Amino acid sequence: MDQALTCSWCDLRYPLKMQTVVAFGKVDVALVSEILGDQLQLITEPTDSDLETASGAIVRANFNFDEAVFNRMPKLKVIARTGVGTERVDLETAKGRDIPVVITPGSNTNAVAEGALALALHLTKRLSPLTELVSSERWAERDNYPLGDIEGSTFGIVGYGRIGRRLADIVEVMGAKVLAFDPFAEVPASRSAETLNELLSSSNFISLHVPLTNDNHHLINEATLALVPQGATLINCSRGPLINLDDALMALKSGQVGGVGLDVFDEEPPAHHPIFDHPNVVLTPHVMGLSAKAAAQTFVDAAQGVRDVLEGRAPKATA
Repeated sequence: MDQALTCSWCDLRYPLKMQTVVAFGKVDVALVSEILGDQLQLITEPTDSDLETASGAIVRANFNFDEAVFNRMPKLKVIARTGVGTERVDLETAKGRDIPVVITPGSNTNAVAEGALALALHLTKRLSPLTELVSSERWAERDNYPLGDIEGSTFGIVGYGRIGRRLADIVEVMGAKVLAFDPFAEVPASRSAETLNELLSSSNFISLHVPLTNDNHHLINEATLALVPQGATLINCSRGPLINLDDALMALKSGQVGGVGLDVFDEEPPAHHPIFDHPNVVLTPHVMGLSAKAAAQTFVDAAQGVRDVLEGRAPKATA
């Protein structure tokens, strides 16, 4: 006889028997299957029939889990998003159907913080133009490319969650003064900026680490960029629509902004934008949180969240 376990979100009882979990996007099959255990079967290329019977779904960042997908999965009991961004998941439909949306905060904290730092260092140390200078045998021109430092700078961090705090710790050790702004988090007085404008006007580096909301679309725009010190470096490893790229390009051309590092874009993959061609821009394809270690932990946490729900336990984190 199957052992019944109670779901913490509803009155249904899910029997402990073989169920299927579908993956939307590439996952580490061996790692996820190990975490799911013997009673949950992972399907990586689901058919319509698989969707109709699936109890769980593991969803990568670029998959749009809208109401139409929910309608194709009548037996769905849990969604696990690899990461924390849920703008591509229809949370209202999930809530209306009592389907928890598991997220995996903390799995890529160090990776994203290091990625933001890498973009900042790449720009302030002028790695791209200096690489081209050496490869084109223009050594004598090296004095035309003055380098900056993290040490002695003011490093502004917008968003003081796990990633923002980790980045703050790293750059502080490197000798930077940290300013952080987050109206929803408690920021130590030694690091706190009272307003976003205070942070922007005081920071040589500005790194964005906030979720995308209706209120912060194009948070960085012509007006806010006018506040930054001349030659400031702007980093975005959070969500693409936080920055108006047209305005950022104007600021680059005027010298108001000295460099821009982007790991995220309005749409992914992005259509070409003129800012991509600017010599003081460095681009990466939304991979700063996908180091080998971070990716593995994200898959582990997502799979564990699915298993927890299907076996009647509360997962560590939900949207």
